[in-house]
Amino acid sequence: MTCIIVDDEPLAIEIVEAYLEKIDQLKLLGKFRNAIEAFAFLQDHAVDLIFLDIQMPKLSGLDFIKTLKNPPKVIFTTAYRDYAIEGFDLEVVDYLLKPIPFDRFLKAVAKVLHQPTAPLAAAKADGTGDDYVYFKVDKRMVKTRMTDVLYIESVKDYVKVRTADKEIITQQKISYLEESLPRPQFLRIHRSFIINVEKIDAYSATDVEIGKFSVPIGRNYKNDVMKALGKNVF
Repeated sequence: MTCIIVDDEPLAIEIVEAYLEKIDQLKLLGKFRNAIEAFAFLQDHAVDLIFLDIQMPKLSGLDFIKTLKNPPKVIFTTAYRDYAIEGFDLEVVDYLLKPIPFDRFLKAVAKVLHQPTAPLAAAKADGTGDDYVYFKVDKRMVKTRMTDVLYIESVKDYVKVRTADKEIITQQKISYLEESLPRPQFLRIHRSFIINVEKIDAYSATDVEIGKFSVPIGRNYKNDVMKALGKNVF
């Protein structure tokens, strides 16, 4: 996995870099003293993980994440515990307090390397021609056709996959799931919701109707949603 370090403290960067040298599965692509430089780098480079300080000049780590439409996985490295709740609201992987012991750092990295993910490699071996995936539910793998999914809802560290006749709950981050779903069939319309565009019955500026369900459109997603759905308006 590729990663970058964003921190305004040179010593903090050196420590994280030294830790990373001990972990073969992570490749460091860059080190940045502020979020503006990191933002520019991300425009041209794919990164899987950011080790990110919070209190930095020009732009805080929290605000930096909010500027990214599809942010990589994030591990906060900070001297302040006051932002922990807001950090986890942003779906960060972990929150490390400086000075960071190596064993604690390793534990955070393990969460990334072994992050539970839904196996989203499409298959067409069921004879119907429909793509399907398996979602891990407890100790079972539940087969779900993509054409049956109405919408997906994020609830903390879990997602609810809603079909017309059932609800599947699996441990997963919605941001990671979004990266694997086929587009433009699936569209993120809210921080907590992804919908199957093919299942839409009606929509307005505030919500989308899918069968008996009403799914809200997030303020920060409204322009992109209207642009995507407005292509077929006459």
